[in-house]
Amino acid sequence: MDKLLPVLYRNGSVYSAADPFATAMLVDGDTVAWVGTEHAAENLAGPGVRSVDLAGALVAPGFVDSHIHTTETGLALSAVDLSTCASLQQLLERVEAAAAAHDGVLHGHGWDESRWPEKRPPTAAELDRASGGRSLYLARADVHSAAVSGTLAVALGLAELEGWNDGFVVRKANTHARTASRQFNESHRSGYQRAALAHAASRGFVAVAEMAAPHIAPAEDLEGLLQLDGPHRASPLPEVIPYWAQNVTTRQEVRQTMSRFGGRLAGLAGDLNVDGSLGSRTALLREPYADAPSSAGQAFLTPDAIAAHLSASSAEGVQAGFHVIGDAGLDLVVDALERAAREVGLEAVRRSRHRLEHVEFADEATIGSLSHFGVTVSAQPAFDALWGAPGAMYSQRVGAHRAASMNRFGSLLAAGVPVAMGSDSPVTPMDPWASVRSCLSHSNPAERISARAAFIAHTRAGWRAAGAQNPLLGQLVPGAPASYAVWEVEALMVQSADDRVQSWSTDPRAGTPLLPALDAGAAPRCLETVHYGVSLYAAEDFPPN
Repeated sequence: MDKLLPVLYRNGSVYSAADPFATAMLVDGDTVAWVGTEHAAENLAGPGVRSVDLAGALVAPGFVDSHIHTTETGLALSAVDLSTCASLQQLLERVEAAAAAHDGVLHGHGWDESRWPEKRPPTAAELDRASGGRSLYLARADVHSAAVSGTLAVALGLAELEGWNDGFVVRKANTHARTASRQFNESHRSGYQRAALAHAASRGFVAVAEMAAPHIAPAEDLEGLLQLDGPHRASPLPEVIPYWAQNVTTRQEVRQTMSRFGGRLAGLAGDLNVDGSLGSRTALLREPYADAPSSAGQAFLTPDAIAAHLSASSAEGVQAGFHVIGDAGLDLVVDALERAAREVGLEAVRRSRHRLEHVEFADEATIGSLSHFGVTVSAQPAFDALWGAPGAMYSQRVGAHRAASMNRFGSLLAAGVPVAMGSDSPVTPMDPWASVRSCLSHSNPAERISARAAFIAHTRAGWRAAGAQNPLLGQLVPGAPASYAVWEVEALMVQSADDRVQSWSTDPRAGTPLLPALDAGAAPRCLETVHYGVSLYAAEDFPPN
């Protein structure tokens, strides 16, 4: 984008609360200067303005992915894709083909045995035979467990660690295997991070919330990432909103930790694990797993550690938070919030805007508590799309009745709980419109939300959840930051998730800005992504000649 001239987008549609009928937008430097109609745009065109014909395209606020692992995403983009394997045999065949042309540790990502007829992960011996004895680390879809070859297991002594099960690794065995298989040099790490951020830009994301944690990658990983991000770089990339999931117990520890990473941390939150995942049967549940009755999951933090983290962070006005999925895990967090409120005061807890990642199990009482304490939920709609259907992984793990009460987006929003949304990439793809569609078609009709509510949760709410200082971020109104994406779309509609009313409308009298129709046809295609007036991505055919 030419920074010297204002840019006038015309002949399209602009998603703007300032004018739901807007077809044009003027950008001056890093700011939205005007939105309005095509007729009014005629008065703004001229030799001092660069005009871009949208040819019917949609301009909308840029997306924010509220939960991502950047380096892991870049690695997954270059790893063997196992997400489409429909059986154990297909996985072994794909491993065999990839191993023949690969040296060193072979990385794979995305397998999910709950969708296979065999309903089990590969064994170490099976992987050894398929790979010809190469070292393999194959991350499961939820990344809380993996399958490893016997060769790698022997080299790392995995059979001696807790969490080893004949090639399937979880907990300590998985942590050790993952860390050992990711001994990247600075060049490799930077390459993975650049690839992930460039991929995000091509999907319409202007910012991503990086959920860094000491148990996931060393501090150098986040330090390197923060040297690459943002529109101000020589090679502009999406902005990184950094979180560091380090457990703290005192106010001094809070201050010391927040001063790290150039003082850029948004908070001490993210993947500070209270529990694990449903796929790996480590999420902490009130009742045992339906397909593993001897287990109800695992707590990774003690009640005292959770409460101390919240109390110290609240006292310093710092956003804290946790990864928590199971209902029993949420019980621990709610109890800790109550303890923190008694220690430092309810208003201190509320002012800190604590956030929780995932929150897949929450009953009415828990949702009420989250609202009471001013907690934000960072959710992943694609989880329900992948695993919420009858007979899918959720039903397998917890039974159909309990599965129907998961990922309660509608109930959370109705109770006044702020909800931001993301992908948890590389667990699910960075596909924002698919995520919006997942909210419209939630497996439980009672938890569906409108496309507009889902879109706001993926844009404006992502900035608010991270404590952004500019309240206009995530909007296209005069004076707002010029942070947006341009989309090629087949049709625009107002889309409701309520079966009792008309779900699809193109009536402009509704006065509601239109979003892409997501029920049929081609998915929206990103043509350009811009953050603070700087182009992060442009398709080869945009702007049109």
